[in-house]
Formats: sequence, structure tokens, C-alpha cells
Amino acid sequence: MNSEYPEFTVRPIGFVRSARDEPIDDGWDGIETRIELDAKELEPDAVFGLSEFLHIEVVFLFDRADPAKACRSARRSRGREDWPLTGILAQRAKDRPNRLSVTMCRLLKAEKNILYVQGLDAIDGTPVLDIKPVMRGFLPRGEIREPKWAQELMAGYWE
Repeated sequence: MNSEYPEFTVRPIGFVRSARDEPIDDGWDGIETRIELDAKELEPDAVFGLSEFLHIEVVFLFDRADPAKACRSARRSRGREDWPLTGILAQRAKDRPNRLSVTMCRLLKAEKNILYVQGLDAIDGTPVLDIKPVMRGFLPRGEIREPKWAQELMAGYWE
């Protein structure tokens, strides 16, 4: 760790409530979950206007990933020897230096302090750090390029 850089503290604004409590790799799109927002962190009107969006981006913490096992170099995704050795910053794995994740998911309904979503790849009890609406202007501009192994990895992820 480099001590010349400051550390930051963040507080969850809510928690995921889901029937799934294990970090299984595939089948996330069929899972409907709730995000229960913390009334101590957000005023009730913090979600005003959010229901006008079809998708939200959820920033959350892989809180059950062991920080001591964080990858700070390269590895093979899912341990597959047939996929190339790839740096952790070229992956979306949970064993990352700051254990942060970002996922775009469908917003089904927003009710006061509860957001109902589909396709959020977070398990029950996961701390939610932030929520942003998905706006076309923030989506990638132009072509998206990705390697073949990434397409293979994602083949059943949402199904």
C-alpha cells in the first residue's frame, strides 16, 4: 500500500435484498431484487424522478470478498486455463483491490425507500454505495471492442 495517498471512507446508502445469497457466476437476469435505501443516509425525496428511467447503475461493494485475496496483477478469469492470463483491471472479478462493482440493471419500480430491480448481480445483504440513472449520453460512444474470452464468459451470465 502506498501511504502517501489518502484513504477514503464511504458509507452504504442501502442494502440489496435478494433470494440469492451466494455469488454464483451465471443466471442473474432472472433475479428480481430490492434495494432498501437507508433513511439515515437519504431523504425520502432522493428517488424523485428516478422512476422515469428504465435502467439504473448500481455501485456496490463486494463485502464478502476477502481483501487479503485481492488480485493486484494478472490471472485467468474463473480459473479457466483456456482463457488468457489477464490483468485484474481487464476483468470484472470480485477479488479486486477496492472490491467495488458497478452494474446496470432494469428499474422495475421505485417506492419511497425501496427500489425494485432486475438483473443486479449482487447477493443478499450487499452494501450499495451509490445509484445513478442510466442516460444515453453516458453510454459508450462508437464501437465497443472486447476479446473472444470475454464474450464466452458472459454467454450465460445474464440468462
